[in-house]
Amino acid sequence: MTLDLFKLDGKVALVTGADKGLGQGFALALAEAGSDVIGLSRSDSGKTSEAVCALGRQYHSMSCDLQKANAADLQKIMDEAVHIFGRLDILVNNAGTIRRGPAIDFSETDWDDVIQVNLKSAFFLSQAAARVMISNGGKIINIASLLSFQGGVNVISYAAAKSGLAGMTRGLANEWAKHNINVNAIAPGYIATDLTTVLRADPNRSPAILERIPAGRWGTPDDLKGAVVFLASSASDYIHGAIIPVDGGWLTR
Repeated sequence: MTLDLFKLDGKVALVTGADKGLGQGFALALAEAGSDVIGLSRSDSGKTSEAVCALGRQYHSMSCDLQKANAADLQKIMDEAVHIFGRLDILVNNAGTIRRGPAIDFSETDWDDVIQVNLKSAFFLSQAAARVMISNGGKIINIASLLSFQGGVNVISYAAAKSGLAGMTRGLANEWAKHNINVNAIAPGYIATDLTTVLRADPNRSPAILERIPAGRWGTPDDLKGAVVFLASSASDYIHGAIIPVDGGWLTR
């Protein structure tokens, strides 16, 4: 049956930034489809754990500050994650951060912090996951952005990181497709999360954004559930290197 292709029964997923926002939504979506979940985050993810366990799935929380983690740290995290459930089938590189300010005044610290979390940690977690998946296949899902396609305003390091993440997605897909590892990305549009609080409170930017979205509203984490389950499941087995916008039609304008 076609719907069976979307089932994740018996799978194990690692989701970064699972404590809130999009990451929490991804964790719940994967659990609803049948997967057990490992949540990696800097803050407590107790609410995510409760929601996942209420669905009858297992949840394990791991703590890590990706802004400080190096490649060796991330390999250790992946080793521990695999040890917990004995396998890893899905990685969702969701954790992200942003710094706002004019490029002419942008600091080295703000540049490095964003590149570290949004791009470097995603690569080395993907590398560590691929070392596990290379024998049996798996799904790596990067969370890109509309700024994987556009430049944005006053968010230069974020735009650079998300554009780099799109290129990384395609490059890893080219290398790992032969091992039955699907590397794809979701590019969320303007979603109502903590990351967009400043924009939603801006009396000029917020209405301008809404005016351009054909769907006429900000998105929610629930709007991304279908995309993450699709890319995590067998339904997407012949999809490699895709970057799927979930943006209410923003990029069509």
